[in-house]
Amino acid sequence: MNQQTNFKNMRAYVKTIGLGLVGGLIPLSAYLFFQHDQDTTSLSDQVIDGNRKSMARAVNFTSGTPLSAPDLVAASESSINAVVHVTTKTVHTRVQRDPFYEFFYGPGSGSREFKQYGAGSGSGVIVSSKGYIVTNNHVIDAASEIEVILNDDSKYKASIVGADPSTDLAVLKIEAENLTPIALGNSDELKIGEWVLAVGNPFNLTSTVTAGIVSAKARNINLLGSRGQQNIVPIESFIQTDAAVNPGNSGGALVNTQGELVGINTAIASQTGSYSGYSFAIPVNLMQKVMRDLIDYGMVQRGYLGVQISDINQELKEEKELPSLKGVYVAKVVEDGGAQKAGLKEGDVILKVGSKEINSVASLQEEIGKRRPGDKVIVTIRTKKGNQETREIVLRNSDGETDLKSKAEISKNSALGATFVPVTSKEKKELNISYGVKIKSLTPGKLKSLGLEEGMYITKIDNQPVESVEFLTSRLNNSDKGVLLEVLSGSGKKDYVGFGL
Repeated sequence: MNQQTNFKNMRAYVKTIGLGLVGGLIPLSAYLFFQHDQDTTSLSDQVIDGNRKSMARAVNFTSGTPLSAPDLVAASESSINAVVHVTTKTVHTRVQRDPFYEFFYGPGSGSREFKQYGAGSGSGVIVSSKGYIVTNNHVIDAASEIEVILNDDSKYKASIVGADPSTDLAVLKIEAENLTPIALGNSDELKIGEWVLAVGNPFNLTSTVTAGIVSAKARNINLLGSRGQQNIVPIESFIQTDAAVNPGNSGGALVNTQGELVGINTAIASQTGSYSGYSFAIPVNLMQKVMRDLIDYGMVQRGYLGVQISDINQELKEEKELPSLKGVYVAKVVEDGGAQKAGLKEGDVILKVGSKEINSVASLQEEIGKRRPGDKVIVTIRTKKGNQETREIVLRNSDGETDLKSKAEISKNSALGATFVPVTSKEKKELNISYGVKIKSLTPGKLKSLGLEEGMYITKIDNQPVESVEFLTSRLNNSDKGVLLEVLSGSGKKDYVGFGL
């Protein structure tokens, strides 16, 4: 009897030790996993630590049902320290030429700078304890100086890591440690009618929190397309809310009742410029992809299906004799694009990407916008004959390639927020020049703040002919003194711009 009792006690003891060992091994394994993950993964995986805290934070909150009125105090307190005030200064510099000096001493001699000053403000969200902040592209567009003010009133100068006009997102970096990053949620799980908070700095009123519900998802309001920027394919799939958002809220946080970031507040629907009932936010799942690309590469690695699409309305349904309003209509298939290689044809209807149903251009753009060139997506289509089929499409970049561009490759063709391409023989003949490069695209940075525009040509730097793209980018990226550029407009008008002179 005693032997049986002792045996049972020993088994219980061993079981207790086993559970203790397992309990100790779990956190140890997790620690080793994350340590290994940090050592071998990308920079964005190492610095973005909001997700690692979301589970710990979530257990502290009680999220109500979507239409109940939950306690928003904890969510407000957890997010308010992760939202910052972003202030900007703009300086447009123009160089006035002096023909008399140029006649005797050469181009650019005796030139004088004239500056125009401006200022702006918005909001941003801390996504990394190491100083990375997400905001809107339009908040820092053309800024020559950026300052970030934390909730404790401490101030930091910020640099631009990268910007993406297509989604109106930008990433800033401040030299600070041990910041409070926000927990990152999942915008795909967000429900219409769910309570959300808008946190930001409207009218320079810092740390302002407003509440509302999710009114709609996958909204396209033609905000980015209306700005008319060249070489920009706008991606709009906004979360619509009735939380009060005003000028200054741009770049701030849309937060769920658990204190997790679900969107970046971007725009309001208003005829007066102030809040009139609805506001719009970029979904956090799309933001995460853009943010990580900007941190890892300095630019977005964007994949394309290779189709031109349109929403299916009643008129299109009747015109094309479609059986329903579901899906998006393929109006054109790009030659040698991923969709054509997968067998898609004009007149097909895209019904799903993976398991997600697609019923608008905006929702399709959002799904593809989360992916990179080389990624494979399973697309469910309805053919012109009415058959439902699946296709595997390999996404390609704008050049038709599937490989990601390296940072080294990107830096050869870009500098100070601009990307450049060689001047063609035809352009040289039309402009009567024998050297120079063309500005292909501009994002916030030094060159845009100087007033340069896409389509302009840079022919000289510090009176030296620009013979190649790499020569110009190398000089711009490594210059530690004043720079004078000779530029030509698309019509061939010559001008000079400079900075740090």
